[in-house]
Amino acid sequence: MHTTAAPQPSSPEPGTAPGALFTRTPNLAEPDTNRLRASMRRYFLDTFDRYESLFQCLASDEAYFIKPISLRHPLIFYFGHTATFFVNKLMLTRLIDQRLDHRLESIFAVGVDEMSWDDLDDAHYDWPSVAEVRAYRGRVRALVLDLIDHAPLQSPINWQNPWWAIIMGVEHERIHLETSSVLIRQHALKYVRSVPEWAPVVSRTGTDAPENGLVRVPAGTVRVGKAFDDPQYGWDNEYGTHTAEIESFEAGRYLVSNREFLDFVEAGGYRNHRDWTDEGRQWLAYSQAEHPTFWVKKTQGWFLRLMTEEIPMPWSWPVEVNYLEAKAFCNWKAAETGQPVRLPTEDEWYRLYDAAGLRDPDGQPCAANLHLDHGASSCPVDTWRHGDWYDVVGNVWQWTETPTYPFDGFDVHPIYDDFTTPTFDGRHNLIKGGSWISCGNEAVRASRYAFRRHFFQHAGFRYVVSHAPAEAPAAYYETDKLMSEYAEFHYGDSYFGVPNFPQTLAQRAIAALGDRPRRRALDLGCASGRATFELARVFEHVTGVDFSARFINQGVQLIQSGQLRYTLADEGELVSYKSRTLAELGLLDTIDRVEFFQGDACNLKPQLTDYDLVLAANLIDRLYDPARFLDQIHERIVPGGLLVIASPYTWLEEHTPRAAWLGGFKKDAENYTTLDGLKDRLAPHFRLLDGPADVPFVIRETRRKFQHTLSELTIWERLGD
Repeated sequence: MHTTAAPQPSSPEPGTAPGALFTRTPNLAEPDTNRLRASMRRYFLDTFDRYESLFQCLASDEAYFIKPISLRHPLIFYFGHTATFFVNKLMLTRLIDQRLDHRLESIFAVGVDEMSWDDLDDAHYDWPSVAEVRAYRGRVRALVLDLIDHAPLQSPINWQNPWWAIIMGVEHERIHLETSSVLIRQHALKYVRSVPEWAPVVSRTGTDAPENGLVRVPAGTVRVGKAFDDPQYGWDNEYGTHTAEIESFEAGRYLVSNREFLDFVEAGGYRNHRDWTDEGRQWLAYSQAEHPTFWVKKTQGWFLRLMTEEIPMPWSWPVEVNYLEAKAFCNWKAAETGQPVRLPTEDEWYRLYDAAGLRDPDGQPCAANLHLDHGASSCPVDTWRHGDWYDVVGNVWQWTETPTYPFDGFDVHPIYDDFTTPTFDGRHNLIKGGSWISCGNEAVRASRYAFRRHFFQHAGFRYVVSHAPAEAPAAYYETDKLMSEYAEFHYGDSYFGVPNFPQTLAQRAIAALGDRPRRRALDLGCASGRATFELARVFEHVTGVDFSARFINQGVQLIQSGQLRYTLADEGELVSYKSRTLAELGLLDTIDRVEFFQGDACNLKPQLTDYDLVLAANLIDRLYDPARFLDQIHERIVPGGLLVIASPYTWLEEHTPRAAWLGGFKKDAENYTTLDGLKDRLAPHFRLLDGPADVPFVIRETRRKFQHTLSELTIWERLGD
């Protein structure tokens, strides 16, 4: 990270020769495709190798399978997850048409944040061995290198280019380089070991912390938002436009150090709940915290837990806390000083960045503790000067007051719709500036990463003094056209006398059950989740699964708040605002019997089994391999259980390769319908119990435009083994 007016540190940490720097994100508009391939090759290998080297910090195979914290999977998951991510995304862009390992690519697909659809119950998983995952990673390495060397390539690599999946995979692994390092840091010491490549910065660890002070940041205009033709990779939440006028404010010259935070601890900050938010008090009650998580109190005094060791407390290093602790400190500081002390907003951080004269990393060593250029730990807060401040970027992430939200013009990438949209829930606050291990996209001004407020990263904070309110963005209404249409389709009004489609299917399925057991049901392709809730009227437990996290997030919102808010297109730029509650629909008492998971219907996780009913509504003509789905779905249903299929049979090559269509073509010179294909595929394990029957549905596009469609319903009974 360079600055236009940043002197070198008075006692700089050892730099890195330019040739040894961890590869920066490449220029995706490089016109010479041979050079672009070469830079992509190094970029991929540097990241893939560095990620594997991080896991050398685990002392034994056992360490892979013990959870460092209860809210995350064991590290074996993360060792495999980043590799399967490549395969799953390459499948979606059709750079490849076959999986490497169906089982591993199912187990390692999802489960990285504390979301409602992440399954953290390890009792369901028969985790593969470390050797098996390492061998799988070797196969992924060979696959991606072969693509980089031989796949057709056109410059620039933009959102529409299938190579975007490769860039996405590399940047995704760089994110997990950091998140996995945090989990290793939270592991018991007996499970970790020191590795030279991940040695901490040990110089100046015994120095005293400088006294913090306030420096005025002048008023100014903040303009952020990435253009879709930007030559540098970005995640979806960076695109669009946002402008804000920022009043002058004062910002701490330094990040809050361990020494400065000690005053709060010694003043009884963790015992006196006066300065904590309600959420913070709940976290205190749960965690029983008495000091920052990485602080260790021994008879010899305070120590600090690093990634693989404990060292005597470096008081001059930045304190590392979650948002709730940082917020409590600011409230305490405000009470002590009588000043309006708080965390900065995201916009105020951008204003500070601009006032400090910073710019993004280039090919030189960063003038900040960033991008793994200077060691594998924090360093003193007075090491890297940026204008009138220190550590505006780097060292540790900085918590802000701003829950993440979309910019105007926000869009999601079709192969990774769950990167940001699940965090638009008011519970994930933005962190800015990056840490010592933040690389690639994480290290640039435009990056927008957000975490649950009780989570830990290598994150600390800087406080500001301002009389301006730290206003959160407006309450989030779903504005994406497709998502809004489906919210209305599932939970909104009926049109032209056509009954609600998901409700109708659930009712038909329940009626077909007769006196069969009503224990467990699976709603595959559940979309926004209405049928999932409707089935829970009679079933003891219902699981909704959809490929799209954006869809299931609507069901999750209803579980969490009982309410769904969205906009509907009327005409042109005019919209209407709408909300629906489970109480209005008579479904409020179902929430304890419903859960939502993200998943691939053609490659379901192993624990999704033993169902009395499986509903697959408008699903089969959207699958990339419908035959595989039909050939294996009997394994998920108990003998005598029901499979309910509804589909308009709208076969499109953008969803299903032509060779994989179940019907809708000539076979032996005769018409071969999808129903014919269903009968042939399901015959070994099912008998047709009811149907076919047409079930109509209507989707509202605008106030005067609607889709009217007929879905063909068939109900199949699973035969005994």
